[in-house]
Amino acid sequence: MGVLLLMTDPTDTRDTGPRLGTPLWAFLAGVSVIGFTALVAALFRIDPAQLADLARTPLFWMLAVLVVLGELRPVMVSSATSVGGTYPSTMFTFAVLLHFGLPSAVLMQAVAVVMNGVVTRKAWHRVVFNVGQSTLALTAAAVVLGIFGIVPTPALPWVPSGGDLVPIALSGVAYFVTRATLVCGAVALHERRSVIRVLRSTVGPQSLVYTALLGLAPLVVVVMSHSPGLVPLFVAPLAAVYFTATLSMRRDHQAMHDELTGLPNRKMLIVSTEEALAEAREGERVGLFLLDLDRFKEVNDTMGHPVGDRLLQMVAHRLLHSVRPGDVVARLGGDEFAVLLPSIRDAHAAREVAARLRAALTEPVRLEGMTFDLDGSVGIALFPDHAPDFELLMQRADVAMYMAKEARTGVELYQPDKDRNSPERLHLLGDLRRAVDNGELRLHYQPKVGLATGAVHGVEALVRWQHPVLGMIPPAEFIPLAEQSYLMRQITEFVIEAALEQAARWWHTGLQIQVSVNISARDLLDSALPEQLEVGLARYSLPPEAIQLEVTERILMGEQAYTHDTIKALATLGVPLALDDFGTGYSSLIRLQRLAIAEVKIDASFVSRMADSEDDERIVRSIVDLVRSLGLRSVAEGVESDDAALRLAEMGCDVAQGWLFCEPMAPSDATHWLREHLNPDPGYGYRAAEAAHTA
Repeated sequence: MGVLLLMTDPTDTRDTGPRLGTPLWAFLAGVSVIGFTALVAALFRIDPAQLADLARTPLFWMLAVLVVLGELRPVMVSSATSVGGTYPSTMFTFAVLLHFGLPSAVLMQAVAVVMNGVVTRKAWHRVVFNVGQSTLALTAAAVVLGIFGIVPTPALPWVPSGGDLVPIALSGVAYFVTRATLVCGAVALHERRSVIRVLRSTVGPQSLVYTALLGLAPLVVVVMSHSPGLVPLFVAPLAAVYFTATLSMRRDHQAMHDELTGLPNRKMLIVSTEEALAEAREGERVGLFLLDLDRFKEVNDTMGHPVGDRLLQMVAHRLLHSVRPGDVVARLGGDEFAVLLPSIRDAHAAREVAARLRAALTEPVRLEGMTFDLDGSVGIALFPDHAPDFELLMQRADVAMYMAKEARTGVELYQPDKDRNSPERLHLLGDLRRAVDNGELRLHYQPKVGLATGAVHGVEALVRWQHPVLGMIPPAEFIPLAEQSYLMRQITEFVIEAALEQAARWWHTGLQIQVSVNISARDLLDSALPEQLEVGLARYSLPPEAIQLEVTERILMGEQAYTHDTIKALATLGVPLALDDFGTGYSSLIRLQRLAIAEVKIDASFVSRMADSEDDERIVRSIVDLVRSLGLRSVAEGVESDDAALRLAEMGCDVAQGWLFCEPMAPSDATHWLREHLNPDPGYGYRAAEAAHTA
């Protein structure tokens, strides 16, 4: 507690002065004014003649040098960098107080603090405060000595004896308590933490060092009075204290901080969060953010891990300088970071902090001659609104973060109704692992029918789970679970294999019908996908057009989709692609031209609302017109009424799919349906139906 740092990063030398009129500003100003008043009063008590005589002695300059040198580098014994460390100068300053009196001690201390500020480039308000609080601490110690009748001067120096242990001990306690109270009070106001919490985290370890330094000061005085030339020998025990404390601090720092970025690690985050939860006041919230970088793996894969490491260091620096004093930024591993807000007003304020973090991340980064555009997804969980302890806060911040990724909103607050991680769902995930191995998954098929002719243009394969206890489970219940685990790849492999096998049965019995399979964007970029399709098509003697892959519109968002080797391999193989759920994403429609897309499927949410919403009808019409202009086939999903089919046919939509025509069917039922409908009556089409309806 030698000086006040009042900054998050001890290597940052920017002026982080308090705003005028804030409680911190008032506290610093008050301590500085009172401290300088005490300093001026003490200096007025100096007899110039006595001071001149003292300045002619080698001992004076020896002590001055030791005080200045001892003020340059603290003994760090606490990870609370904002409180600072314990300066070795304390021992010599206290010895000067005991031997020559208060004026000489505060003069040497003030000069040393100013020189420390100049060398380390501290902001002026911190230098002024440090001069004030150190002066007040020395004054408190001098008052205690004065109570016992000990008032030394340069002309009448005091040398303690064995009977003076009580006044020396009490003056040392006064010195330590004053400095601890003033520094920790400023830190508590700066970081919006309780004074008790700051004292508890710093006073314990620092009191041991202060005890050693202040306890040696009387011995320094005795040596000063008898053999001044031996005073420099006290540097040896100081070096031992410094070396021991440094080793201890280094081990503590390594255990509680990330090696790459220097940020707190998960262990320290847990400790800080538990302290914040324990000290949260009534009506006060504690916020925990989980932040994950988007597309960071691409940087590692393209530029190598050294560049990725430097990028993480830059991200850590940006996050550290985007939070408030007292907030904790931690790295949990990889490209995942956490931010603890020990005190936050409400969810709106938490969102503002999260938005500031993302804004700092999105500034372009230039490394190795390349510019990287970063982005991240932030999940927010609040105490006590969402969880009562660290583990649940972390879990729910993680859920919110994945919500932000899925919705591409950037920032999401935890919402219980969207949390799929209930115990029942986790149990279901365990059952799903067994279902993949036990053959409980089934494919059902839903036809796609031409609106103009009624011709069948293919079928979509839809996976179902025949649970031995719960019965048939729809994909909406288990696919999101699979996507968050390694099972999704196994399910995709099963669906493709089963679809190829069924397509072979139809093609080789005269039903040459195309089977569409839904795959994720991650599956589409899997280098094993083209090989699986090529081998499967060859094994079942099928042409490439017998199978079609459906991917969501999100694939348009990433540049990988236009350059990835897997996409090129699929194009070479001749397997067509369809764009599913079109209109629900944020992509540029014109980018459709850059992918080998054969078919665009209009999302069912727009189709179902056409009858009630002119806006949705205009959206559908615009998509149909755009798709036609690009020479692609348009498919409307979720068609459940004659009115919707007639509207779509009038717009010029090519194909429709929905319960109006047929619900998803098991393979045997689908085979029977296809045999009946593969060659429909030419008058079946909905344009003909519309004409008849109009007539």
